[in-house]
Amino acid sequence: MAARQQPQGLGWLGIVRLGTVQAAIGAMVMLATSLLNRVMVVEYSVAAAVPAGLLAWHYAVQLTRPLWGHKSDQSRRRTPWIVGGMGILAFGAVLAVDATILMADPGFGAAILALLGFTMIGFGVGMSGTALLALLASRVSAERKPAAAAISWTMMIAGIVIAAGVSGAYLDPFSEARLAIVSSLVVLVAFCLAMMALRNLEDRNPPVLQPNNTGERQSFPDALREIWAEREARRFTFFVFISMLAYSMQDLIMEPFAGFLFEMTPGESTQLSSIQHSGILLGMLAAGLGGSLYTRYFGQNLKLWIALGCTGSAVMLAGLSFAATQGTEWPLVANVFGLGVANGIFAVAAVGAMLGLASKGSGSAEGARMGVWGASQAIAFGIGGLTGAVLVDQLRAATGQDAAAFQFVFMAEAVLFIVAAIVAVGTTLARSPVHERTFPA
Repeated sequence: MAARQQPQGLGWLGIVRLGTVQAAIGAMVMLATSLLNRVMVVEYSVAAAVPAGLLAWHYAVQLTRPLWGHKSDQSRRRTPWIVGGMGILAFGAVLAVDATILMADPGFGAAILALLGFTMIGFGVGMSGTALLALLASRVSAERKPAAAAISWTMMIAGIVIAAGVSGAYLDPFSEARLAIVSSLVVLVAFCLAMMALRNLEDRNPPVLQPNNTGERQSFPDALREIWAEREARRFTFFVFISMLAYSMQDLIMEPFAGFLFEMTPGESTQLSSIQHSGILLGMLAAGLGGSLYTRYFGQNLKLWIALGCTGSAVMLAGLSFAATQGTEWPLVANVFGLGVANGIFAVAAVGAMLGLASKGSGSAEGARMGVWGASQAIAFGIGGLTGAVLVDQLRAATGQDAAAFQFVFMAEAVLFIVAAIVAVGTTLARSPVHERTFPA
């Protein structure tokens, strides 16, 4: 067979090594999206819109993802883009921690430093994340791509879980010195692990050849026009935006919710985030291991997985909305864990489809296509996170009731997830190219 003459791509160990890099990126980003958000709002009484605005800005910076992906396509070697992006991300995370500490006595310097730190985080995530996904898509054979999606994303979540759990355990009793030391160690360990995992990986594993991969000969505007002209890619971009908008609205309000209504300490609420991501990890693993049984009874269809994950997320968010009126009597930990499981099921299906479509275009290489979908996700995350935080701020000010504010926002998220499920059912989504019994993508 002709396919046997082509490079067979990364083995399972190589895929795990790339997953280690994903885990390192997730661990560093956790500081900005979870820990620093909580410290700003609860410990320093900063309006929730401030960290939300910074997070929205870091997502806006990630609109450069298609450009980074296209540049990595042209360079024909993606490791320097991953390493460079992770260096920028690490430095930006440390600056963001320093800016947060300065917010104990807020001023112009703290604002400028925070803006610089989150700008660097956005550039670093966009550059390293896009190049990493493109490397995964181009070095993994078609039959292993669905399983590679599961491995890399579960390892990313595992990195977030470990970093959040360890940092949460060592943050109490809270102090600025503890925050600086713990955060710096998270960044240092994550960066070093990523560098070891990347060593010689790309050089020793040639790309799996794609017959129509000519992205390196295209200009950046031409590559974007070609991607947008493809009906399947355009529909998938729209789906990514809607679903990730629903997915992201609770990101910046979960820990303040736990602090205000359940009286959790910074360490406890950070560990709650770890519990949620543990649920996401379990959901991803369950979706992967259940793939064979699923395809046997329901066929090779992505829609059911996405609809199941979206509907489950809506149910769990409705539970959190009700919890806002119940206080400490509500089983918050179980509810948040269930939300994570549902999110994990949904995320696996979306990522599997993304990897499957990345090498399917008529001309554009993997980097540019991953960049387009990454940019769509970044826009949705920026709008979603900022919208959730601003709504909580405004409703708390208007009603004078924390419970009512969080209740409304969680219910709004539940409705968005139902809309996302409807969009998934009515949209033609990609199927895994081959061997879908390996993993449900």
